[in-house]
Amino acid sequence: MSWQPRAITLDLDETLWPIWPVIDRAEQVLHAWLTQHAPRTAATFDTAGLRRLREQVGRAHPQRAHDLSWLRQHSIALALQQCGDDPALAGPAFTLFFAERQKVEPFPDVPEALAALAARVPVLALTNGNADVQAMGLGQHFVGVLTAREFGCGKPAPHFFAAACERLGCAPAEVLHVGDDWHLDIEGAHAAGLPSVWVRRPGHPDKPATRQAQPLAEVGTLAALVDVLGWG
Repeated sequence: MSWQPRAITLDLDETLWPIWPVIDRAEQVLHAWLTQHAPRTAATFDTAGLRRLREQVGRAHPQRAHDLSWLRQHSIALALQQCGDDPALAGPAFTLFFAERQKVEPFPDVPEALAALAARVPVLALTNGNADVQAMGLGQHFVGVLTAREFGCGKPAPHFFAAACERLGCAPAEVLHVGDDWHLDIEGAHAAGLPSVWVRRPGHPDKPATRQAQPLAEVGTLAALVDVLGWG
């Protein structure tokens, strides 16, 4: 790649690690905790039922769609209340869930590739989720994290990307955005004026037929991105 970025914004979930096995495990740990501390709630809601309630809360509160932590804790409190258990238990229940949610397993190529990227340019994590890169032991590779919860909205909003560029002290055209989600990452970056690279790992859906953006490259791993940039 002849063009070289001055900085990188990098998506987290599904770009650096698979997230759904982590969420599944965290929900199971949460349910086991509820079985012990709020048995009526656990008997009424299995893990699938708690997830459906979480989705219902999201639909009922679209103005909080950017705050996954609030949605999760609020849905736990609602389940407890509906079942006659103490809604105050939602606090420690969510704390347990959140800690489990941070126990990710990066894709095998990620540790070395992320270190290579961070050695060249500032890397800012850009996420709609609630991952904690410090808790995951990856914080040393990032100059910071911009979250939808912190900002009040997330990708694909152009001003979310603009805020990331401002934090990096770069113009949008100088920042490379890297992510897996075509709509949120690639189209979002395109609308905000950032060049992008699409990370499409095996089994990932194809790009939509009605696409507007054109990423600089499509790669199957983060290691391949390092090679495309010539930073290997």
